[in-house]
Amino acid sequence: MLGLAKVAATVGGVDFIHKEPRPPRPDEALVEVRAAGLCGSDISIWKWPPHLAKRVPIPCILGHEAGGRVVEIGSRVSRVKVGDNVSLESHVYCGTCYQCLTDRAHLCVVKTAPGVDFDGVFARYVTVPASILWVNDADFPAELGALMEPFGIGVHASLEGSGVSGLTVAVSGCGPIGMMNVATARALGAVKVIAIEPLAIRRKAALEMGADLAIDPTGEDVRAKVRDATRGRGADVVIEYSGSVEGFRTCIDILTPGGDLRLCATPVYPIEYDFTIWKAKRPTIINIHGRRIWSTWVRAADLLRERRVDLSPLLSHVMPLSEGMRAFEAVFAGEALKPILIP
Repeated sequence: MLGLAKVAATVGGVDFIHKEPRPPRPDEALVEVRAAGLCGSDISIWKWPPHLAKRVPIPCILGHEAGGRVVEIGSRVSRVKVGDNVSLESHVYCGTCYQCLTDRAHLCVVKTAPGVDFDGVFARYVTVPASILWVNDADFPAELGALMEPFGIGVHASLEGSGVSGLTVAVSGCGPIGMMNVATARALGAVKVIAIEPLAIRRKAALEMGADLAIDPTGEDVRAKVRDATRGRGADVVIEYSGSVEGFRTCIDILTPGGDLRLCATPVYPIEYDFTIWKAKRPTIINIHGRRIWSTWVRAADLLRERRVDLSPLLSHVMPLSEGMRAFEAVFAGEALKPILIP
């Protein structure tokens, strides 16, 4: 089968390979991939930072967001069956560490991931532990199945802390997950949703997905805009996806004293901060990682099943897997919202 893989330990180093699918072991399932999403993690592997250079085997088929169909199961598998329409949770958790035993499997200390630690979903078939498969309704579209994993991050971020119902929510950084979080906050009852994003194509999409206001941080005064939109109070909840130093500082500035700051992005560089300002704001800091397994998935599925959230505006580039290199190019050019590859 054709697979889009990391083939060289260098910046770029991504190309197509031919590799036969691996039969499932007793606790695994073989999934026919019907749609796969290009994620920021795949972009990071392209850029090849040191922490991934130590982790990703070469060659490794990329991708961890997928919707597909179970075609074969191992002898000990009972939670899914052949023919099931499934999505993949990207965290392969051990089930026995302290975090897993205390309802925090998304923080498993020995977790691995397809497309990072072993072959992923940018191919016609992928073999994964059956424990990470979520069963969708039979008629659930594969493209939406591929979005379930990243969508879950926005759902997780919206449900944590004080939630979003009845509150003003600002989303800093409207990449695909930030835009999903805009839609989720709106669906879960936020009274006002503010998007902060430098790219015009993303600001437009954020408005389509439910934002009341979209601010360009490179050309507008974010603090003044948020102050005007909130009667001077600031946002009750600020969810940070930009990963930038300036984005982090802006989030503190626009947060109402005592509000929730939910950190989803990982900053690329260390951040210095004046803690006298931090102390004056007294924020509740919540670190968001992945999704709760499986409670977040239940909520995410309900939002899509009941059409409370429409993710279709994100599907800017749906293309054959054979054009996968063009998907990377579209992201680098700032033209794509969420590329979906069809094997």
